[in-house]
Amino acid sequence: MSASAVVCQQTASKEQYQPQPFVELSHPHWIKNATIYEVNIRQYTPQGTFNAFIEHLPRLQKLGVDILWLMPIHPIGEKNRKGTMGSAYSVKDYKAVNLDYGTLADLKYLVAQAHSLGMYVILDWVANHSAWDNVLTKTHPEWYSKDHKGNFQPTPWWDWSDIIDFDYSNAQMREYMTDAMKYWLEEVDIDGYRADVAGGVPTDFWDNVRRELDAIKPVFMLAEWDQRDLHRKAFDMTYAWSLHNVMEEVATGNKNVSTLFVYFANLLNSWPENAILMNFVDNHDKNAWDNTMFARFGDYLHVCIVLTATIEGMPLIYGSQEAGLDKSLAFFDKDQIIWQEHQIGTIYQQLFALKHNNQALWNGDWGGKMIPVIHDQPDAVFSFVREKEQDKVFVLLNFTDKVQKVNFVSDIQYGCYQELFSQAEVTFDLGSVDTIEAFGYRVYVKKS
Repeated sequence: MSASAVVCQQTASKEQYQPQPFVELSHPHWIKNATIYEVNIRQYTPQGTFNAFIEHLPRLQKLGVDILWLMPIHPIGEKNRKGTMGSAYSVKDYKAVNLDYGTLADLKYLVAQAHSLGMYVILDWVANHSAWDNVLTKTHPEWYSKDHKGNFQPTPWWDWSDIIDFDYSNAQMREYMTDAMKYWLEEVDIDGYRADVAGGVPTDFWDNVRRELDAIKPVFMLAEWDQRDLHRKAFDMTYAWSLHNVMEEVATGNKNVSTLFVYFANLLNSWPENAILMNFVDNHDKNAWDNTMFARFGDYLHVCIVLTATIEGMPLIYGSQEAGLDKSLAFFDKDQIIWQEHQIGTIYQQLFALKHNNQALWNGDWGGKMIPVIHDQPDAVFSFVREKEQDKVFVLLNFTDKVQKVNFVSDIQYGCYQELFSQAEVTFDLGSVDTIEAFGYRVYVKKS
């Protein structure tokens, strides 16, 4: 063997050991410091229309919202409907607009107005199943899965009697669903999708969808799931369901704050770099089926909100949180949000402004990694630092009903800061101690 051949062989053998990024897709640049907001058009205003919702856009821009996620906007199935108005997730026609909300022109105008204010719009997409009376049940019944008698069936094992399950082994069905998703990009100029029950649909379908959508324009894709494989080629973001469950365990007294350390330790070692998680204390599922955010989190609500808006990942507001809505909105019937000024809205607005302007809190690889700040109250207080370029944020959260005096062991927090909410100026150095009130939260921002 020649010397050059030996060199080539050695080079090739070394290349196989080089680490490769798990996430192969490219996030759209505009999500680097973005926040997301879920919109329930039916319940958002007394009219329940696109045009009525448009009036709220300036307020949402001021709140710091970047991505508007519209719950399904399609006509709703009538056969086997639940309640008087049915579930928005029972889709009757994938290429039509629910006339209760307005016209196609109204939706286009909503998207254009959002864009003019620097916001982006994604649609909720229900690819796993359709309404019993979807147009496809007549034109392509072979696109659906069947029960043991050969009849249409709801998605197995779920109590979803108002929908029937698609069969993704059918290539034509996949092509139709992909074309329908492309239609809304081309016709309405939306910016991506939130995929309902994303894990119930084969990942290779989503991988191809992302390729075809990105060929039209760079899109943002959110999956209602928490599976790492979805991040490789298809989705920018998935749900942080596990975090939400841990926070609820702490809030109900079943666990102490050390459980959060375990969660983030596991996340660091198991979740891909640059795979963004959506952090939340509420969404339409939790609100409708598991009671209000106040009932689920109690006195821990504010500290959990601060946690979700400062850790790695993108924070979600379910439309009405900022108004302090203390009821579960009806899912199958008309209901209404009572809009008012509320402390929760103020907290989110301050946190979102910080996220936009402080690179330490940006999303994915744009932002800083969480570094634990070690102290002598690990069962009571959760603390961490995030740092990127010249920006640094030190977060201290008391997950107990008692005042905590915290003696720090770490030095990563050393520096001069201004606290976000109180505007107090604080310096941390060797021997510094902090006292934090029951259920208290501090977000220290490094002074430039």
